[in-house]
Amino acid sequence: MSKINIVLFEPEIPANTGNIGRTCVAAGARLHLIEPLGFRLTEKELKRAGMDYWQDLDVTRYINWEDFLSQNKDAKIYMATTKGKHVYSQVSYEPDCYLLFGKESAGIPEEILVNYPENCVRIPMVGETRSLNLANSVAIMLYEALRQNEFRDMKLEGELHRLRW
Repeated sequence: MSKINIVLFEPEIPANTGNIGRTCVAAGARLHLIEPLGFRLTEKELKRAGMDYWQDLDVTRYINWEDFLSQNKDAKIYMATTKGKHVYSQVSYEPDCYLLFGKESAGIPEEILVNYPENCVRIPMVGETRSLNLANSVAIMLYEALRQNEFRDMKLEGELHRLRW
């Protein structure tokens, strides 16, 4: 079964990662964590935000960016960045794509972004807003990718899934 993959590059805030883990479980997505992490996976803030979902999370840790790339050689990676030339809803997401998000304080390093200019996507914002909360950004992009893939393997209540907005 294909799964969308959420990749967090050096996440710093345990509550964000916990929320993202919970979202991944609800959406049937895999979570990939690229170290160093700004917290321990045993921290209570992480568990509190992830609630009792963390035990059901499909999660993999990597020692660094190179380790991630070597273990995911054929990954189609979309990178969330305010420098993206495409709006996140204007690209077509494969059912097994990887959505990469940078650390809360600095985003994805420029030396990574320059190698993937066509895969850099952004979430539109008003004015001089620097960025959205990491967990919110993940949810926005993940659910767009799921929508494009017709919410495959997800529960859809009643006939609502037949509506096209």
